[in-house]
Amino acid sequence: MNPVTLTLSEQRELIKSKEISASDLAAACYRQIDRLNPTLNAFITVIPQGDEEASINKHTALLQGIPIAVKDLYNTKGVRTTGGSKFFSDYVPSEDAVVVDKIKKAGAQIIGKTNTHEIALGVTNNNPHFGACRNPWDTTCIPGGSSGGSAVAVATGMALAAIGTDTGGSIRIPASLCGVVGLKPTYGRISLRGVLPLSWNLDHAGPITKRVEDAALMLQVMGGYDSEDPASFKTLPGDFSSHMRDSIRDRKVALAVGSFVDEVTHPEVLAAIRKAADVLAEQGAIIEEINVDYLREGALANSLMTQADGAAFHRDRLKEHPDWFGVDVRQRLETGAAFTSTEYALARRTQVEVRRRCDILFEEYDALILPTTPIAAPVLEGEDAVERARLLTRLTAPFNITGLPALSVPCGFTTEGLPIGLQIASRAWNESGVLRIGYAYQEATEWHKMKPSIVTAA
Repeated sequence: MNPVTLTLSEQRELIKSKEISASDLAAACYRQIDRLNPTLNAFITVIPQGDEEASINKHTALLQGIPIAVKDLYNTKGVRTTGGSKFFSDYVPSEDAVVVDKIKKAGAQIIGKTNTHEIALGVTNNNPHFGACRNPWDTTCIPGGSSGGSAVAVATGMALAAIGTDTGGSIRIPASLCGVVGLKPTYGRISLRGVLPLSWNLDHAGPITKRVEDAALMLQVMGGYDSEDPASFKTLPGDFSSHMRDSIRDRKVALAVGSFVDEVTHPEVLAAIRKAADVLAEQGAIIEEINVDYLREGALANSLMTQADGAAFHRDRLKEHPDWFGVDVRQRLETGAAFTSTEYALARRTQVEVRRRCDILFEEYDALILPTTPIAAPVLEGEDAVERARLLTRLTAPFNITGLPALSVPCGFTTEGLPIGLQIASRAWNESGVLRIGYAYQEATEWHKMKPSIVTAA
């Protein structure tokens, strides 16, 4: 048994039963890092192995002894947090981000800080300061971003789970392109205090895992109200696993159709999503096709607000050292700085309208399914990063601007052997419903069990 090929939930049970020690599990992940990170560049910083047994509360810790990777936007006490940026390359926080603290208290071992697109403003993860992160299914391709390093770490067993951020799709996109599970919860479900911001209005925190049940467990640990985070909402503590295995019979699921989806989505991706809908129907779900072309305006508004908010946060840095930013990021920040207050106000108005339309949708349907990304992973070299961002965030961004929960699960492969992701979205605070449908699909298929050849190679 190779420990790194098992899921978080499986390893958790093995540690509890003492069939494997936390130290041995961590050592297996470190060996995987030593073997694969020189090629894939998933980590900016690897944290040296410590005493994994010492911090474990064997009776209550939900993540006891589990090696977890952290996107390098989250503050980590005593460990540098670069944001994938030259500006923060030597920044060492004096305390942990709220989420990192929660994960540690749950018994997890933070194994390292993962590579990200510079300041999280992009989807290629081709970082000019720390090097390109590469897709484990094809190293000539991007892993997606901006949480690309986190997705690669999970897909290859360098970590059993990881945390990322998502402003326009930055958890779900790399999850889709790397063949793993990515969850963006409802806006305000997870505290962002201690996380380098991109957009105060659109940033979300969430987990990347191998299986849906692992995402549910991570969300249980990560979620909760934070009175010092202005974006945090008071909600009841969630047990996201208790009904996850319930039947989805008679669940009404909308299959997104219309030009917004069809005109940019590769035929192989569309075919995989339709097959996924058929699988859900076989599980008893009621599938109905609906036109969602109104989401187009939401995607455009999300892009405008992301760039404008990013330009606001990095205003002084952009003014004083524009040459410290990579070309694509500088271009998007300069575009964001040039938007007028009128344009921003109109984007906010679009945000309200698209959220209203989605609220109406989810009064009738339990979930909406659509591709996570319209294409599989594109090649790394010779591509316009800004154009790729517009394309790859098209189907994910509407759920950032609305703040609604969305999950990406593996649902197939292209003829080139690249993963395809199924996106499941629902009404606010219905992460349990999203996870329930995702789990039903996962258990009826085998896609989540596939591993890149780079992992299985001796």
